[in-house]
Amino acid sequence: MIRAGRLYRALGLLPARPLPDPAGGSAPPSRRLRTGHPQRRDLFADLEKDLLQFYKKLKEVLPGSDWTPLHITKGLPPERADVVIVGGGVMGWSVAYWLKALEPRRDALRVVVVEKDPTYSRASTVLSAGGIRQQFSLPENIQMSLYSAFFLRTINEHLGVLNEPPIDIQFNPSGYLFLASEDEAAMLEENVRIQRDEGAEVVLLSPAQLKKKYPWLNTDGVAVASYGLENEGWFDPWSLLNAFRRKAMSMGVYQCFGEVTRFTIASTDVMTPEGLLTFSRIRQVRVQMPNSLEYQPVECALVVNAAGPWSQKLAEMASVGIGAPNTQEGIELPVEPRKRYLFLWHCPNGPGLDCPMLVDTTGVYFRREGLGGNYLGSLSPAEEEEPDIQDLEVDHGFFQEKIWPCLARRVPVFESLKVKSAWAGYYDYNKFDQNAVLGRHPLVENLLFITGFSGHGLQHSPAAGRAVAELIVEGKFKTINLEKFSFERFVSGEQLLERNIV
Repeated sequence: MIRAGRLYRALGLLPARPLPDPAGGSAPPSRRLRTGHPQRRDLFADLEKDLLQFYKKLKEVLPGSDWTPLHITKGLPPERADVVIVGGGVMGWSVAYWLKALEPRRDALRVVVVEKDPTYSRASTVLSAGGIRQQFSLPENIQMSLYSAFFLRTINEHLGVLNEPPIDIQFNPSGYLFLASEDEAAMLEENVRIQRDEGAEVVLLSPAQLKKKYPWLNTDGVAVASYGLENEGWFDPWSLLNAFRRKAMSMGVYQCFGEVTRFTIASTDVMTPEGLLTFSRIRQVRVQMPNSLEYQPVECALVVNAAGPWSQKLAEMASVGIGAPNTQEGIELPVEPRKRYLFLWHCPNGPGLDCPMLVDTTGVYFRREGLGGNYLGSLSPAEEEEPDIQDLEVDHGFFQEKIWPCLARRVPVFESLKVKSAWAGYYDYNKFDQNAVLGRHPLVENLLFITGFSGHGLQHSPAAGRAVAELIVEGKFKTINLEKFSFERFVSGEQLLERNIV
């Protein structure tokens, strides 16, 4: 340790110690202190002046640099962690919360969540429509929705923080209403049968029943409809994300704003019945700090890929999908960003408080937003019309040409609507089968996925986050068996198609 006296002398703020007399005598005595008025000399103020002068000279040598030798970057992650979760959206924070809730003893796991967008201005979670429904075609998706609905009803029992205000996610239980044409009627009826078998309260409505229940609705071209009686509607996405984050941090989870730019990987070749395979393990995660050249390597036992639309890019850093074609090492994570628009419009004479989240036969959907005659809705574009993902600019022509005509035909009063605002966000779109990817990678043994939900991730985040945490802590799925969503289906080529994608 450097002593203060040595530091001050090195900086020229104290005189050097007198040298001993070579003849063996003592050094000359120092001068006595004067007893007059004291000198008003602040040693630490002078030290600060000299340091500031040093920084000024340094900046002249390094123009444009804010570097300082005594600066410590705030928000650095710890050097070691048990689990590093890459992606601080609702999925990442759900996993973090459940890891701490399920850990065998307090502080047994050191968990770090890394998020590259501290403003969340481009986060898929907060840019979504916030819907929740049980009306899916796969039993596993229905089960996740039912569990998530239970979690949201009892959210303060799970995510409440001592001495903090209670959580209000502003849930609106107005249900989902799916309309089907004659060609789609049989499929919708089959979906409802599956939903009822799983315990969802869903009813079928005829065109006459629809007209009676919703007088503002034009039922032309509608053969049948399905409506969720409970546990369906919409809520505020940011409130759920922030509740997960606040609770997880209160339980000891580390939050870090930065970007994961590299993995340090150890690999070994193993001869298997399928041939020579390379098995690997992530040893270290490199986190680049924002607006800085500084980075922090984090040694870890497990990595959770919760990077949403950018999860394929992250997987490639771990050598997923970069092997030779037609080999297991060459199978990529088939998740990509797809841009989706949301439009907010005003119509003073539009549907009232009974307005559900309506999904038209054309795929156009909308819901009420608040109580002032405002509505939120959109349409997923056709495959050949997918917009450019390089930015989040909104194509207003898409609303005028594709969405408005469908709205005006189905709800005639929307003929006079006026668009107030619009924004865009990204789906983490699974181009293989539009379903989630959950669990471990078969070759990178300590890499787990929670991604690929293709638009229904927010509503499934409580259940999916718990499932991945169970896999880490318990070694298997316990609450809901989600083995079907594993990466292995990309190896076998067996699709797990969801018919009710909005």
